[in-house]
Amino acid sequence: MNNLQADTTPQDDRTGASSLGGLGGPARGASGGLLPEIWMQEGAKRVEKVLARLLFVEHDGESELKAAMRYATLYGGKRTRALLCLAAGALSDTPAHMLDDVGAAIEMMHACTLVHDDLPAMDDDVLRRGLPTVHVKYGEAIAILVGDALQAHAFLTLASLDAPGDYRIALVRELALAVSAEGAAGGQAIDLSLVGKHVELDRIVAMYRMKSGALVRASVRMGALCAIADDAAHAALYCALDRYSACFGLALQVIDDILDVTADTATLGKTAGKDAAAQKPTCASIMGLQAARQFALDLLRDAGEAIAPMGPRAERLAHILQRANAYLFKHAPCA
Repeated sequence: MNNLQADTTPQDDRTGASSLGGLGGPARGASGGLLPEIWMQEGAKRVEKVLARLLFVEHDGESELKAAMRYATLYGGKRTRALLCLAAGALSDTPAHMLDDVGAAIEMMHACTLVHDDLPAMDDDVLRRGLPTVHVKYGEAIAILVGDALQAHAFLTLASLDAPGDYRIALVRELALAVSAEGAAGGQAIDLSLVGKHVELDRIVAMYRMKSGALVRASVRMGALCAIADDAAHAALYCALDRYSACFGLALQVIDDILDVTADTATLGKTAGKDAAAQKPTCASIMGLQAARQFALDLLRDAGEAIAPMGPRAERLAHILQRANAYLFKHAPCA
């Protein structure tokens, strides 16, 4: 098998759903291609149901901690990282129920990083997804515990997967690396150290690849790791996926920089103009808006080139790039 080609996609015996992200008989356009809005909406709904199940409280009198965990995780979000997992899972015959659980674990970890990033000692934000941040609604102590508990629940979910032990270990390791000192935690530390300083663009890019890019990379790799071992036989595949995720993850952060300047708080769901107010150096502040916009477009193009050799199996990964392009054009049109 060509290392950049995927296997066929049999039906998942447990769900009757296609293992291409888990839609039974997915809707297709006139050309025969999958309709991106259909599988993304359905995929996000399924992951949302898994999150609700994992964070369900069986008894009356829900604890404040559990209520805050549900608030941080279930109330909004594009589910981009979970969708990346589902899209990468479409490269092979990954069962839909397994991808949904892995996607939910990733979303819990993502929520953990957001809750902690919003804390007064970190980025100190009062809005997230258009709602008061967790520490504003529940207090700082509960917010810290929410992040800790969500991280633990993410790993518990992966450890409990109906999958061979070596697959579960690989997934746990991938997610742990993404939020370690070499990933999101290390990137956040660097971000805090750069406030008010003049820094070179490559320093910002390196920080972004850790702070937000590492979890994007993990999301893509974890979708593939559900069925494809990261070994010598699949080295070309993982090299292509890593290039895709490196470009896409950085593009997401550059787009976020641009929108912090051009969009309003209602569009962002968080406080607009906060980077400039906090004297945080960003790609937009260093490069200028138009150059940053072109940089983001170039990154999205490069991400698409990385997966082009995979053919139709990478269709859903390409759909996610198209959505990011459309979002950028809608909210930050060319001047």
